[in-house]
Amino acid sequence: AYPDRFFDVGIAEQHAVTFAAGMATEGLRPFCAIYSTFLQRAYDQVMHDVVLQNLPVRFAIDRAGLVGADGATHAGSFDINYLGCLPGMTIMAPSDELELLHMTATACAFDDGPIALRYPRGNGLGLALPEEGTVLEIGRGRIVREMGRQAGREKGGIAILSLGTRMAEVLKAADILATQGLSPTVADARFAKPLDTALIETLARNHAVLITIEEGAEGGFGAYVMHHLARTGLLDSVRFRPMTLPDRFIDHNTQ
Repeated sequence: AYPDRFFDVGIAEQHAVTFAAGMATEGLRPFCAIYSTFLQRAYDQVMHDVVLQNLPVRFAIDRAGLVGADGATHAGSFDINYLGCLPGMTIMAPSDELELLHMTATACAFDDGPIALRYPRGNGLGLALPEEGTVLEIGRGRIVREMGRQAGREKGGIAILSLGTRMAEVLKAADILATQGLSPTVADARFAKPLDTALIETLARNHAVLITIEEGAEGGFGAYVMHHLARTGLLDSVRFRPMTLPDRFIDHNTQ
C-alpha cells in the first residue's frame, strides 16, 4: 500500500537496524522486519544504536521458534534470551493470528522505547479477523481457561502459563488432563517482558503446580518467571516446571 515506505536492505541486517534507529531519531515509526536468527548478526546495533538510546524501533521477528524444513540456521530459539536481558526492551509473542493483529496495533502505538514482536513461520488457525487490531496494555496477560474448583492453593490444581504459539497444544493438553480429573487453569502471558507479575503471582498462590511453556531456548521466559517467583518467595510454595526447546540446535523437521 505504501511502496515509498518500504526499504529492502538485502542481507545487511546490521545496516537495517541502524537505518531503523536513524529513522526513529527523526520521529518516524520504523518496523525492522528480520528473522530471529538473522537479528543475531545485528546484536551490537540493537544494543547500542537502539536500546541504549531507548529509541522506538519496532522489531518484527519472523521465524521465532520452530521452523520445520528451514533447519538449524533459521530456527529462532534464542531471541527471548538475547533481547530479554536488554534494559527497556519489550517483548510480545502472540498465541494466534488474532493476537498477532492486536500486537501489531500495540507496536504501532508504542513510542516509549524498543519493542519486539516474535512470531513463527507458517499459517494461522484460520480465525476471523477484524479490520483493525486492539492496542493491548503493556505487560498484561490473560486467563484463557479457568476452573472454578481450583480457587485456593490448598485445593491443589495445575496452572499452565503459555507464551506464544503453543496455545492450541496447551488447550489440547488441558483437555486431556481434564479427563483425568485435573482441569488446569490456562493463561496466555502475551509478554515475555515486562512480565505480568500480578498474573504470575495469582497463578502461583492459587495452584499447587505452575508450568510455563515457550517455543524458545532454556534461560528465556520460564527463567524470567522463576526469577520473579524466587524474589517474591513464591517459589517456596509452588511446584514450578518450565518447558522449553531442548538444549541443542534444532535441525530440519516438521513443526
